[in-house]
Amino acid sequence: MLSRQVAAKLATYETPFYLYDIDLLNQTLDSLMSVARRYDYKIHYAIKANYDKRLLEIIRKHGLGIDCASGNEVKCAIEAGFDPKTIVYAGVGKRDKEIRYAIEQGIYAINCESIEELGVVNDIAGDMGKVVSVALRVNPDIDPRTNHCIDTGQADSKFGISYEEILSSVEYIRSLKNLDVIGMHIHIGSQIRELHVFENMCNKVNVIVENLTSLGFELEFVDVGGGLGINYDMPENEPIPNFASVFAIIKQHLQVGKREVHFEFGRAIVGECGELITKVLFNKTTATGRRLVIVDASMTELIRPALYGSYHNIENITSKEEQRTKYTIVGTACESTDVFDENVSLPITKRGDLLTLKSAGAYGMSMASRYNQHDLPAAVYSDEL
Repeated sequence: MLSRQVAAKLATYETPFYLYDIDLLNQTLDSLMSVARRYDYKIHYAIKANYDKRLLEIIRKHGLGIDCASGNEVKCAIEAGFDPKTIVYAGVGKRDKEIRYAIEQGIYAINCESIEELGVVNDIAGDMGKVVSVALRVNPDIDPRTNHCIDTGQADSKFGISYEEILSSVEYIRSLKNLDVIGMHIHIGSQIRELHVFENMCNKVNVIVENLTSLGFELEFVDVGGGLGINYDMPENEPIPNFASVFAIIKQHLQVGKREVHFEFGRAIVGECGELITKVLFNKTTATGRRLVIVDASMTELIRPALYGSYHNIENITSKEEQRTKYTIVGTACESTDVFDENVSLPITKRGDLLTLKSAGAYGMSMASRYNQHDLPAAVYSDEL
């Protein structure tokens, strides 16, 4: 990873901070878009993964649209220069003012996640004298084989409308005169590494699209979400996700005619380009003999390990020691769950050493908080070192 190569330069910055590898981000986007263009697939960046302004500028220049999950994300995308006609807006709990804002901006589609939401969007659009393009977010009841905390496509999930409820509500949906149902949307989960899951998804989508069409919905696009995972275990072995394999599976198994096929990638685009750089404050040994390394980052900078039990590969990038030992890496927050790794092998690690938590470009800074009145972490970009 980049941090190892530029460790001496990083020592001059106040920690903790996020380090972004701009070259890797561009390479990832080049790889993604070259394959997407081959199939004429439309790509939206899931802005919830990371809304750093520099990264958004680069993503926009590569021609991606934006997938949003809140009104403020829609606003962020528009302020970053994205064409509203490339923005889609999902989310189970849209507030009225967020719906109005999205309609005012003329975004491409609002992806509705309940029958009641369809009625509310219709009423608001009617009050505004508008006809609004929407997509039906369908819950396909698929096990994505991922962490249950980021599984969004099984039957009991809060996300999407059950297929059965759509079938029973067809006449009501078609009666909503201020809505133009132009798409169908699903998203089954995040950090999917078993690619056969995408084949199962296609089989479900084919049936849903065929039935919706037979019921009179003239769908312009099918949004199959994102969810492609990255290699948290050994990021150096796979710095760019295998977009080509996923797209080949979709091309082979998805049968939706000439409709546009849309994707929403977040983690797969920015995950590997970011690292969290932190400094060792103290060493200590507990009464049970556990060796702790206390660093100046915490769950306020990177909450995923505490929230999901997620793994990030950790490396000491400044130690010159050859001897290694097992450590538990903990942060400064006043919470017992503020632990980054309970059994990591590192060179003998001392006060002042710099550690990197790799694969932190997604759901790192975007989920940061100011708990304990911590400062939000800064950003350092490779092309500015």
